[in-house]
Amino acid sequence: MALQLSRLGAGPGWAAARGGCGALRAAGHVCRLPGAVQSRGLGHGSTAGGGRWRGARLPAALAGLAGLAAAALGHAERAEMVPRSSGARSPPPGRHEEQDELARRCSCFMAAPVTDLRELRRRPGDMRTKMELLILETQAQVCQALAQVDGGANFSVDRWERKEGGGGISCVLQDGRVFEKAGVSVSVVHGHLSEEASRQMRSRGKVLKAKDGKLPFLAMGVSSVIHPKNPHAPTIHFNYRYFEVEEADGGKQWWFGGGCDLTPTYLNQDDAVHFHRTLKEACDPHGPELYPKFKKWCDDYFFIAHRGERRGIGGIFFDDLDSPSEEEVFSFVQSCAKAVVPSYIPIVKKHCEDAFTPQEKLWQQLRRGRYVEFNLIYDRGTKFGLFTPGSRIESILMSLPLTARWEYMHSPPEDSREAEILEVLRQPRDWVH
Repeated sequence: MALQLSRLGAGPGWAAARGGCGALRAAGHVCRLPGAVQSRGLGHGSTAGGGRWRGARLPAALAGLAGLAAAALGHAERAEMVPRSSGARSPPPGRHEEQDELARRCSCFMAAPVTDLRELRRRPGDMRTKMELLILETQAQVCQALAQVDGGANFSVDRWERKEGGGGISCVLQDGRVFEKAGVSVSVVHGHLSEEASRQMRSRGKVLKAKDGKLPFLAMGVSSVIHPKNPHAPTIHFNYRYFEVEEADGGKQWWFGGGCDLTPTYLNQDDAVHFHRTLKEACDPHGPELYPKFKKWCDDYFFIAHRGERRGIGGIFFDDLDSPSEEEVFSFVQSCAKAVVPSYIPIVKKHCEDAFTPQEKLWQQLRRGRYVEFNLIYDRGTKFGLFTPGSRIESILMSLPLTARWEYMHSPPEDSREAEILEVLRQPRDWVH
């Protein structure tokens, strides 16, 4: 790890998550966290062009998990958790070793895969299989790490279905000891793109060959927003997604998108450096140009124009990555997904017991108001989902905090810690040099 935080390193809060289920495995069903509850009731800037990594100019609204995969494309129906016997079951004697490995991986997930396990077995090397397993694994690792930090947290696991094809798994914690709200959602949906979606894609330069006006698509991803109670522990957002379209001639177009960004209430230099260096270390093996490019893209995208400030201190953001090859881009996305827990959990553990004043809690509520403003006014995925008939509102709004505040013409005193973070939000910094 790039930087050892003074009060906490990368301890067991994430080591256990990265190492597998361990003691968190529950007999009889897929892996369940202590206290996890099965529920029916819960729910850009320029392209990445340049160098080896180029973009296809698809609008983020269509690639975004909230706006498309989790919500925008149709009616989602809530359903009960699939028991182990109908999903991730142990293979019968005689199965190949790779099938045993698939069952082992699935046993650690928060719920059985959205895609039937028999279909996953039929196409082990297909990108659809590899990406679905990655996002389910990421969901489980993040939820396990959060549960260990919170201590006694209850995750509601909401498995939902989309009648047009596919579904998802939403894991939500509310009113925990450390986290006010933490949601980690997975979506795997498929069907046909709407005419509106197709027009938007073509207007951005995407050349697509429809058959009888129809474009089959597949979209999947993992998306999360985590809001701690303590104003000295920052909010984090991440999502990683995959999209493919089948054209009339049988050809396939594919691309990846995603990112991870931090939103602190108060500036802590060590935390900012740790977060950005961890992301940089995930990016660098895949090309030294990627972190600075995607860091700038993040700063530009998460900009609240009517306030003249960023939502947070940034991270990385990218969309429409479709080169140099599917395997190479997937490997990059995999590295980024694995960096979420070590980039964030040490920071939360460092600050979750910090003392704070009523004034500091008030400032946190005001900053959360800014978070809500960005998500509802500027975020393309959220807007696309909200304006799509039949969208799943619970999934779209899962990213919002339980509490926030707006005060008329509020302005912090000069030279205060509140003014310090505002300066950083108005003028992004280079945290790693």
